[in-house]
Amino acid sequence: MEFFNFHTHQSTNQPNILELVNQYPKDFNASIPFYSIGIHPWHIKEEKIDEELKIIEEKLQTKNCLAIGECGLDKRIEVPFELQISVFEKQLVLAEKYRKPVIIHCVAAFQEMVAIKKKMKITVPVIIHGFSKNGQLANQLIKDGFYLSFGKYLLKNTELKTVFLEIPNDRFFLETDSIEESIIEVYAKAAAYKNINSNDLQVIISRNYDTVFNNLKL
Repeated sequence: MEFFNFHTHQSTNQPNILELVNQYPKDFNASIPFYSIGIHPWHIKEEKIDEELKIIEEKLQTKNCLAIGECGLDKRIEVPFELQISVFEKQLVLAEKYRKPVIIHCVAAFQEMVAIKKKMKITVPVIIHGFSKNGQLANQLIKDGFYLSFGKYLLKNTELKTVFLEIPNDRFFLETDSIEESIIEVYAKAAAYKNINSNDLQVIISRNYDTVFNNLKL
């Protein structure tokens, strides 16, 4: 593995890239080599929750399922927030049961996210994907045990450089999410910001991958 794409919605099948492809229970694609699966807060349908949780639990028991998610909380959508919390907490229970990391979607709900993690005493790694907020929040999340994943905003928002540089090397990942740019471009930008070469960055990400994913193997 030369490059690890922590979160993407499309598989490119490039031999030098390990892609963690986001999947949903309702349209699962068995041909994707490695994936995460979860109920995104945008897609919560109350009558489908139990059925989708069963599918997720089944997939979590396979070696190709590396993580649960993306899942989380979003205060800017119409889905009732209490329902979002309920669905999120049920997925955290599964993450703990099957020792899988959690990929987080969080919009305007970081305080609640931290509180839930503490309340439930979550011990598996929890990673905020697509992080684009300020340094104060980033530092607080790191202190509370979260990892942060950076992607399109690192390419498009130069103000995020300062935040990114404050993140310890053992607490971040890189991703493309749904953008057209390749993970190699994201690596290049991150390496330039850190003033290191791409090979050194690959070593950093590989170590983080080993810590978050390999250390959880039963």
